[in-house]
Amino acid sequence: MKLKKYILLTLGLASFLSSCKENFLDVTPTDRVSDEAIVADSVLFEAFVINRYLTARLQDKEADGAPPGFGRGYEYAMWSSLTDESIYRSDDFTWLIQRGQLAPENTGITGSLWGRSYRSIREVNYALANLDKVAMSQGHKNLISGELKFIRAFRYHDLIRNYGQVVLLGDKVAQLGEDFTDPVLFQRSGLQESIQYVTAQLDEAIAALPLNNSNTWQKGRATKGAALALKSRLLLYAASPLYKQNGTTVTWQQAADAAKAVMDLSKYSLDPNYGTMFVDEAGKSPEIIFARYYNLDSRHTALEIANGPNGYDGWGGNTPLQNLVDAYEMKNGMLTKDPASGYNPQAPYENRDPRFYATILYNGATYRGRPVETFTSGGKDSKDGPSSWNTSQTGYYLRKFMDENNPIQNPWNVAGRQPWIYFRYAETLLNYAEAQNEAVGPDASVYAAVNLVRQRQAVNMPPLPQGLSQTAMRERIRNERQVELAFEEHRFYDVRRWLIASTTENVPAYGMDITKQGNNFVYSQKVALEGRRFEEKHYWLPIPRAEIQASGTKLEQNPGY
Repeated sequence: MKLKKYILLTLGLASFLSSCKENFLDVTPTDRVSDEAIVADSVLFEAFVINRYLTARLQDKEADGAPPGFGRGYEYAMWSSLTDESIYRSDDFTWLIQRGQLAPENTGITGSLWGRSYRSIREVNYALANLDKVAMSQGHKNLISGELKFIRAFRYHDLIRNYGQVVLLGDKVAQLGEDFTDPVLFQRSGLQESIQYVTAQLDEAIAALPLNNSNTWQKGRATKGAALALKSRLLLYAASPLYKQNGTTVTWQQAADAAKAVMDLSKYSLDPNYGTMFVDEAGKSPEIIFARYYNLDSRHTALEIANGPNGYDGWGGNTPLQNLVDAYEMKNGMLTKDPASGYNPQAPYENRDPRFYATILYNGATYRGRPVETFTSGGKDSKDGPSSWNTSQTGYYLRKFMDENNPIQNPWNVAGRQPWIYFRYAETLLNYAEAQNEAVGPDASVYAAVNLVRQRQAVNMPPLPQGLSQTAMRERIRNERQVELAFEEHRFYDVRRWLIASTTENVPAYGMDITKQGNNFVYSQKVALEGRRFEEKHYWLPIPRAEIQASGTKLEQNPGY
């Protein structure tokens, strides 16, 4: 791992900048690896390929402790804090997005997606262009080619789901100078063309990638299942209303078939314990399809201190909203708004879906040997506790991903090794259920897929009631995704692709005030963050103004910005 880390840190833009050396700077650098050395050494070349799963840190507090991977992952401010799942206690450029103030000049924590993705795509194209020059067997070259195409497809998928139309570079390795005027660098392709290109790349990757990685040191590298899972997600998005509105022709049946292809591998299964798969440093869960793994030399943000309650000396980072809490059913399978559910608003956390207890710390939850106290007055985890500036504004704290075996105080040489899961089997099952329901209605296979997720051993929620209409099943599946996949970077994209963000993201960011009166608590809903707002243009992110300017204004901005 030390070699891999060294290659990432020293390479960086080496290949990008090597084409623009001037004679008076024609010296042998001592802080980077040359293009010639990478191509001449198969071990070095493979190290370069491995590090394409990572990229450079482009923003403050981004990938603190280790280089970024795909998506935000374990950051200080998580992607959930741009949605109705949570708000970030210290803002860190998230509130402007919650409040609808996103602009090309003011992109908040979303600002590095465009540049990071295209930097990575160029690096992949460089590797593919030079692969035939490397001394290795043809079989291994085929494997590396499939791996690179998967990485490139992942980057394009990230661009598509954030910006819609994207610039398709093909295999071009753009150089500074003469290539900078090439129109291919700035011409955005239609959404359908982009989906077709990425799907074709994934089909080639699927054919080349192994079902399993043969060695422990290959853990975290792409497999056939990872590429199939990415294809499943991409086609699910492409069949959804937002994408159809923007010209895609992918059918729900194609999306269902893509998810079924993952299921038909018969390789993955649901983890019996919903909570432990997120904290197992070894990442042995049968549910994990593709994940980012960490070690002592390369750790992510210490989650326990970054998100823990202030009474435990935590910083109260990504704090869940009441909006999400209300989505969790009662243990009997009914929503709290159903009068027959048994929900008691003055005992709101009793008899809820077990996934609620594994995801959210609430007033009275047992954590590290004592009950969480978010009540006032006098609650240790309220504004009356220590470090009041770290107090949750919502009355809740994050539990998912938190390992109670890790210290909160002084975690720096111990914590930060939980894997970040990009794809897991529960998502695949819910992808299938949604697509199949939209394609043919709620047949037996739809029920089976959703009920598998609901009835894993440690969750054991009741099966969905029989006789649901297609519309009713759609709502149940959407709710299932909201609670099952909470904080895993799905909600932001789900509400947009369903075209419901104009509703869900215009609802206030709610929290809960808990007041202690004698031996009892009184619960009352409050607004935790003022001014939450979503406009039609926000269905896609703006391309940062700096990118538009760098193109000589050739790059077309998204509508409304």
